[in-house]
Amino acid sequence: PGQMSGNNCTAVTEFIILGLTDDPSLRIILFVIFLGVYIVTVVGNLSIIILIRKSSQLQTPMYLFLSHLAFLDLGFSSFVTPLMLMSYVREITLISFGGCLTQFCFTSTFGSTECCLLAVMAYDRYVAICSPLLYSTNMSARVCTLLLTTSYLSGFINAWTFTGCLLNRSFCGPNKISHFFCDYSPILKLSYYQDDLAEVLPAASAGLVLMITAFVIIISYVYIVFSVLKISSSKGKSKAFSTCTSHLTAVTLYYGTITFMYTIPKSTDSTDQNKIVSLFYSMMIPMLNPIIYSLRNNEVKGALRKLMLR
Repeated sequence: PGQMSGNNCTAVTEFIILGLTDDPSLRIILFVIFLGVYIVTVVGNLSIIILIRKSSQLQTPMYLFLSHLAFLDLGFSSFVTPLMLMSYVREITLISFGGCLTQFCFTSTFGSTECCLLAVMAYDRYVAICSPLLYSTNMSARVCTLLLTTSYLSGFINAWTFTGCLLNRSFCGPNKISHFFCDYSPILKLSYYQDDLAEVLPAASAGLVLMITAFVIIISYVYIVFSVLKISSSKGKSKAFSTCTSHLTAVTLYYGTITFMYTIPKSTDSTDQNKIVSLFYSMMIPMLNPIIYSLRNNEVKGALRKLMLR
């Protein structure tokens, strides 16, 4: 990059990731904890993907979407955790400018796509419970492919809105990222100030994704609740609700975390809160999702038993 035009300074070619702490003994403890979390995440999500691929009884739209959720969680975690683990064993963690933007672009694509996918899964439950006779028509292979493509495409567009704004900024001077991975606001803070667009455009794009997906989820569940209340037998009611509990748990965790993140007052100490919230959605949720979906689900447990016996 060399000299920047218009202002006499040299462009930043690499960033220093500061991570969570400088305390050497705490770094060892965190390394062990997060390595454990990452191993559980990889094993859990890979198991779900393999199980759904191999098991004939799990060849339904619900499990197809679940395998994609596992893929997104695995991807998100894998783009964040290895770099973070390295920061605990190295004195200084350097990442190139391009590497940093690549990490951010991928994590935000996975994160935004997960929002869309959770909405698709809510719609799937709505069709299954509210019009079961039309389920195979309404959730045909073509429809499922369309819903998945739309989710990934929306996630990608949202991520590129953010990334494009970063590419539009000049970076010269400070290069220390006060975070454990390349996230949008810590990178933006280091950029040479040029316009307000980088504040407004991504917020509008992310807000749109969140509002539309949350709206789809809420409407789907309003219809589901009314349908379930019409079922006369209590056994039928609990069976209908049991297919939704794991999805509702996942939605509550994910949207709860994101909502909290957007509502934190932007004060000086918000960076620490920001790190804790980021830890939760980039590492804890990807680890918890496979557990939530397999513990509450008899079909998954049955398929796992069959596969083990084979």
